[in-house]
Amino acid sequence: MIEINWGSPLCFVVSPEGDVQKFSTIEQVRYWLRKRWPVSDDTRATALTKIEAAMDCIGSVGAARRAFIAAARSAGFVPESLVTQSHRRPIT
Repeated sequence: MIEINWGSPLCFVVSPEGDVQKFSTIEQVRYWLRKRWPVSDDTRATALTKIEAAMDCIGSVGAARRAFIAAARSAGFVPESLVTQSHRRPIT
């Protein structure tokens, strides 16, 4: 299996309690989209398609990242950088 460079991690607040999830590999992103995603909508489906295309080396990682960010926003996830330090906690 070829290791795909995902780039810098993406961190999102994924719960009302302020839990933060760090997405650091494309495999982790695919797992979340397939198994842990809170909504099943078109942006999730598009992101999953683009992630899998990038993993198969027939799509760009940049397009996959952009689709994932769109899906995260559609799911209500907020980028960690937009939340103050006192309102977040890492998922354990």
